[in-house]
Amino acid sequence: MKSRTGIRTAVAPSLLLLAGYALSSCTMNGSYHRPDIALPAQYRGSIAADSSSIATMPYREFFGDKRLVALIDSAVAGNLDLQVALQNIDYARQSAKVAKLGYLPTLSIGADASLSRPSDNGSSAITGSDKSVEDYSAEGSLSWEADIWGKIRSRKKSALAAYLKTREAARAVQTRLVADVADSYYSLLMLDAQLDISRKNLALADTTLRMVRLQYDAGQVTFLAVQQQEASRSAIALAIPELERQVSARENAISILTGHMPSSVERGEPLFQEAVHDNLPAGVPASLLENRPDVKAAELGMREAHANAGAALASLYPSFTLTAEGGLNAFRASDWFSTPGSLFGVVQGAVLQPIFQQGRLHAEFRQTKIRSIQAELAFRQTILLAVGEVSDALVQLRALQTREVEAASRATTLQQAVDNSDLLFQSGLATYLEVIIAQNASLGAQLELADIRRQHLSSMAELYRALGGGWKSSQH
Repeated sequence: MKSRTGIRTAVAPSLLLLAGYALSSCTMNGSYHRPDIALPAQYRGSIAADSSSIATMPYREFFGDKRLVALIDSAVAGNLDLQVALQNIDYARQSAKVAKLGYLPTLSIGADASLSRPSDNGSSAITGSDKSVEDYSAEGSLSWEADIWGKIRSRKKSALAAYLKTREAARAVQTRLVADVADSYYSLLMLDAQLDISRKNLALADTTLRMVRLQYDAGQVTFLAVQQQEASRSAIALAIPELERQVSARENAISILTGHMPSSVERGEPLFQEAVHDNLPAGVPASLLENRPDVKAAELGMREAHANAGAALASLYPSFTLTAEGGLNAFRASDWFSTPGSLFGVVQGAVLQPIFQQGRLHAEFRQTKIRSIQAELAFRQTILLAVGEVSDALVQLRALQTREVEAASRATTLQQAVDNSDLLFQSGLATYLEVIIAQNASLGAQLELADIRRQHLSSMAELYRALGGGWKSSQH
């Protein structure tokens, strides 16, 4: 039975002072500071340090092929892995909202009514005709924990860092997705080019086979020449169905990347009409701290671990709680809302110091410190890998530039050799073996040139990704 008829205050003055101090105090383990990273002045493989970087370019500007840009747009909108990452952002955002509410007091309101009849033979027996007891209450309670040691603030910082980390993680997924779509698209263009080259060489082999058969009929060559040319033609014909299979498989892979069922993919410019750029500004390694999403996510992981350590440390110290409760209480329903007679109120302050939980809390704090060390090591490792990937991409781009020049020259020379061997064969100044060797060498050179061009284009996309480009679609 509730019979509170006054306002009782049990708050020590020192508690109020500590509560006011909580508004301006720092967290227990201090402010976060980024660890010093000894980054080089420029990337290995770069010609000169340049403050500008292609990482800041939106992908719609970096890639000139409109069909490729359309595929990337479709992938950004429909890729399932990216959608999962975006859902993680929403989940972390809600967690951050919950943490922000940690400063607010806990408020609850309620009403209850009871009717009881004690036993006539019990210790609480009531004499008189009316042996029932009524009790009516309507009350509200308010509880607020003063954030003296910064525990709530640390949790808020941890939740915010976790939210921002998921956002950067989603951006990292997008940068990889953009590079993967570009690489798959360039591979598709390469297969188209190799298929076209093979079909043209098959037609050339058919022409040569007819010429050899005519010479065989005229008694100028043996049947061995016919057999060898037939075998050479069959080798080219055998490669065409495999190339066609690879084209379909690559189209299916691109469709899945864009979140669609396997289907054909529209192309833009042919492989050798795609623009190749070798002098792409990479910026300086320090820019990776701001441009590359996985590096930023790793640093936010350090922030999250630092905040968690602060919250764990604050849990070792006493918690200060203010509680207020008030409402209406009466023995009869008719007097329930009569004021001021039915009013009651209580204000209390409590200081709670964990005693038997100290061992567990100390162990949890040491665990958070270990997590902080691990997060810093992961950040340093991410930086090392990022600088290494950019350096590898720059070296590869320069090497492919030289290789493509040489491969193009070789392909041109061997194509001229095919034309010359054909004329010489028709005039009887070259053997059929020389024609077959020239044709096979030319075919191999053209297929290799197409593959090198594909690698050249893909290395541009890889450098763009390694620098952190691809998560921006426009300047706004």
